[in-house]
Amino acid sequence: MKKVKISISGMTCVNCANHVEKSLSKVKGVKNIVVNSVMDNATLEADDNVSEAELKKAIKSAGYEPIDVEFEDSMSGSNTSKAVKSEKSPKKGLKGKSEGKHSAANKEKKEIEGWRVKLIGGWVFTAMIMFIMYSPKFGINLIPMNMMTPLMLLLSFPIIFYFGFSTVKAGFKGFLKLNFSMDSLIALGTVIAFSTGIMSLLGLPVQDFSGVSGMIMTIFITGKYIETKAKGRATSEIRKLLELGAKKARVLRGNEEVDIEISEVKIGDIVIVKPGEKIPIDGIIIKGESAVDESMITGESLPVEKRKNSHVIGATINQDGILYVKTSKVGKDTFLSHIIKLVEEAQGTKVPIQKLADKITNIFVPIILVLTLLTFLGWYFVFDVELGRSIGVAISVLVIACPCSLGLAVPISLTVGSGMGAKRGILIRKGEAIQTMKQVKVVIFDKTGTITKGHPEVVDFELPKGVSERKMFEVAGSLEKLSEHPLSRAIVKKAEKLGIKSFKAVKGFKIVRGRGVEGSVGGKKVVIGNQDLVISQNVSLKGFSGKIKNLEEKGETVMIVVENKKILGIIGVADDVKEDSVLAIRELNKLGYKTVMITGDNETTAKAIAAKVGIKRVIAKVMPEDKSEEVKKFQKGGRYVAFVGDGINDAPALKQANVGIAMGTGTDIAIEAGDIVLAKGSLIGVVQAIKLSKATFSKIKQNLFWAFFYNIIAIPLAVAGVVSPVIAELAMAASSITVITNANLLRRKKI
Repeated sequence: MKKVKISISGMTCVNCANHVEKSLSKVKGVKNIVVNSVMDNATLEADDNVSEAELKKAIKSAGYEPIDVEFEDSMSGSNTSKAVKSEKSPKKGLKGKSEGKHSAANKEKKEIEGWRVKLIGGWVFTAMIMFIMYSPKFGINLIPMNMMTPLMLLLSFPIIFYFGFSTVKAGFKGFLKLNFSMDSLIALGTVIAFSTGIMSLLGLPVQDFSGVSGMIMTIFITGKYIETKAKGRATSEIRKLLELGAKKARVLRGNEEVDIEISEVKIGDIVIVKPGEKIPIDGIIIKGESAVDESMITGESLPVEKRKNSHVIGATINQDGILYVKTSKVGKDTFLSHIIKLVEEAQGTKVPIQKLADKITNIFVPIILVLTLLTFLGWYFVFDVELGRSIGVAISVLVIACPCSLGLAVPISLTVGSGMGAKRGILIRKGEAIQTMKQVKVVIFDKTGTITKGHPEVVDFELPKGVSERKMFEVAGSLEKLSEHPLSRAIVKKAEKLGIKSFKAVKGFKIVRGRGVEGSVGGKKVVIGNQDLVISQNVSLKGFSGKIKNLEEKGETVMIVVENKKILGIIGVADDVKEDSVLAIRELNKLGYKTVMITGDNETTAKAIAAKVGIKRVIAKVMPEDKSEEVKKFQKGGRYVAFVGDGINDAPALKQANVGIAMGTGTDIAIEAGDIVLAKGSLIGVVQAIKLSKATFSKIKQNLFWAFFYNIIAIPLAVAGVVSPVIAELAMAASSITVITNANLLRRKKI
């Protein structure tokens, strides 16, 4: 399967998104379709037989314009995936992504500018309509009564059929395809109101609403302008992320410094970054020292000291030294691009509560159309009210109904919330995590690299008589050199500090998962690992048991080095607790969460680390493959669990948990398995993610309440004839604006 993202033009409300989703679902080989009318895009999964042409055809058949189709080679989400751009530019001068992701921002600006032009034009004519209509109430009679209807038709015509033509066209196009949307209601309401003027002009006994029709359309355009600007603000974080990247880079070409476009930089190029400049790519410093402002990635205001062999991230800012950086990642593979991708994916997902809203909006417009007809028939035939008045009430029902606010309630809140998170280094990959998080009662932590820094060092060692320090570390380093485990790297690093530059050859190297390593060094069998591994080899711990216990009680992980069943020594390795782990776990305990630590380490060491950070429940000596089983145990009885981890062996547990929180400093596999990713790698981010999720879901509930409440109150009032068509349209526009404004108020929430 491959992931596909399609930019779409012409969607105005959630009904439009539902029509596109329904049409795409008919394409064989397509699944997991999510269409977002806020982001104007669709994401889906497709097999290799699905072509770009088929997808475009499906969208066009729904009545909308596909702007750009982007494929990824794999569903893994790995950095090696490639995008295949749309083969040809769209019609009508619209620009696709082939001109760069900044075209999305340009499209948004053009859309806002387009509504602004319509707004100004509409109000110029509406002002004249209102003056002519209401001036007689103030004793000003400029226009003869027999000229009122022709003049109202003349002034309303450009408003409806020029400035509002796109709405009318989309509305009636929907009628032809039986794909009803908000445009359908507005188009029908304004055209019916306009036609009353024509009927009146022909001498039929109908009240003239032609002037009102222009006012309704202008108010609708005003609402769309405000709504589009507010939606733009909601998606502003994505634009800000896009704008963070450097446009050019200074690279070494031989002995010369050359300024080139960022798109021309290749992996392996040496990039020179001077003080105050953005680092244009991801890479490794090969020369120079400086402080780097990484706040755009981590949210941390303090700069980070960088020196030779330090990793740097594109779009961060070099502060006070010249850096020579060897490029390791460019384009879509950079950390910034990865963050943008994760945020876009989050904004394209659906929260479970949205299913209710979608079901209602799918049937909402047809119900309103039927209700409008029944209202007209009831007023005219049952209550014997004059034709003009009956039509006016029916128009009010048409224009007051607002599926837009209901459809916007969830996606606009999710868009603002995920954008806020991205700004703070909290990447909500899956929208459902926002709803699920409020039910979490237990937070389980991996130890190494999550609670601790993940960079253990040798801090203690004990030797039996007759064995030298150099001898023990030479044997241990030779075997551990072949392992990538953090404890192994700590032992090798210690050996190198002792001046051991060349290690002995090893035969039969083997990793004993969760316990240690073994192999043959210099013809002798060597085993390095925990007590369980050593005891299983029938090795006596006599003389070392007390020393092992003392080191473990200090929070050190003890590795026992055995050569031919004789102990060469014990090594105490310590991994310092992250500075903010204590603060984060203390806050979680204060908020009422049950905190648990799972580790493959021994119980004594695990409890010592847990005591430092305030975790009371510890599950030690857990094999990597068993972490997910431990999560399942906590989930029994319907409890919701969040798991926080960073390593490859944490991926199953991250998937099993109701909410998986991955440290962004960890492996790509762990990040892809997480529902929420913490770019900074700090546990404070767990607290912030929980607060952000709760705040975002709270806004979703508020918006749904107001959307339901509005329609429950407004529609009966319209049916009862209490509100005029103009007031009805004002109320409809206000409801959508209220929902979007309320979502944007989420930015004021402190997390």
